[in-house]
Amino acid sequence: MNIEIISIGDELLIGQTINTNAGWMGEQLLNAGMRVQWVSTVGDEYDHLVDALKLAESRADFVLMTGGLGPTHDDITKKVISDYFKAKLILDRRVLKMVQERFKKRGIVMVKANEEQAMVPDIAEIIINKLGTAPGLIFRKGNKNFYVMPGVPFEMQAMMTEKIIPDMLDRYRGAFSVRKTLATTGIPESTLFETMGDMAKIERFARVAFLPDLAGVKIRLTAAGQDHDHARRNLEEAEKLVRSTIEKFIFADDDIKLEEAIARMLAGNRKTLAIAESCTGGLISHQFTNIPGSSLIFMGSVVCYSNAAKMTLLGVPREMLVQFGSVSEQVAGAMAEGARKRFGADYAISTTGIAGPSGGTPDKPVGLVYVGYADEQETVASRHVFFQDRLGNKARFSQAAMNLLRTKLLSREE
Repeated sequence: MNIEIISIGDELLIGQTINTNAGWMGEQLLNAGMRVQWVSTVGDEYDHLVDALKLAESRADFVLMTGGLGPTHDDITKKVISDYFKAKLILDRRVLKMVQERFKKRGIVMVKANEEQAMVPDIAEIIINKLGTAPGLIFRKGNKNFYVMPGVPFEMQAMMTEKIIPDMLDRYRGAFSVRKTLATTGIPESTLFETMGDMAKIERFARVAFLPDLAGVKIRLTAAGQDHDHARRNLEEAEKLVRSTIEKFIFADDDIKLEEAIARMLAGNRKTLAIAESCTGGLISHQFTNIPGSSLIFMGSVVCYSNAAKMTLLGVPREMLVQFGSVSEQVAGAMAEGARKRFGADYAISTTGIAGPSGGTPDKPVGLVYVGYADEQETVASRHVFFQDRLGNKARFSQAAMNLLRTKLLSREE
């Protein structure tokens, strides 16, 4: 069975408001086992909204509409859908009473325009809005179901959770869907695709989508089945096939960031971390301290941009800087060692590189970074070359350093 979302409002088309409602609804429906096939966005134009309704009715069994239920002249959704279903607007005294009580509770005088929100289509089922003044509406036409909700996110979300999703599940007769996201890092999208091998073999059980960004590549698996159990079994089979080829690159089977996965590993083993940053300028420290409870694992960091700071704060030898340069494997290792000792941490990581867009040489191009790692047993560093974009490079440098730490933590566990 097909589902379509229609998001209504000029503000969505001109970019004044980001359409977060459609994304939230799609995610919640998929979590319930139902997958959205189409999302349409239409402005506050009568004819355009009628056209969107006609198209949705022609191809979807469930149509979910948000926006345009307010009390002002540009809120036309209720009129359009009433005309579309040839319904008459009548006064619903229960809704009127709730609207009056809401204004009274807030100590605001209710104007005449707000009474309009108690005028509802005579053939619609009313969804009481516990958090606002505009009620939701449900229309039935044969096996077609139309759900009309306010555009205010928390009002829409309450209606979806309490009324609409349960109603849809009662009427849903299609294949159920489940999904999982596998987060990877340390491997480009094209290489990841090649490494996974025969994609058709995996897609016998689940659809595969690659979602790359600066932090890595997420693999989204979406499986369908006759019921939730069948869909879940298909998902598990697909995941087994994916993991059999790229297990070492997967850092989480959830939609989380690499630093969160590392923080969980450190906390689980009661270990601590220190950081030394040059080219990333404190970005890695920022990422870790965004995590609630990070004080349990994060001891501190040093941002040592200049050579003088590297020598004074981390004890990097002057001779090493002169011989190898500040952007080198040797200095990255020494920075990690210095940070670990300075903060008394179990582990330390470091970054030193050329973020760009200038400052590169033939031997040390823009995008070059050395990331270091140190613990009580060893000190190592690895070399990476990325691109010309300064801010993008900082994000990639940070990810490379954290991935070095992740791989070392995994080797310690093994």
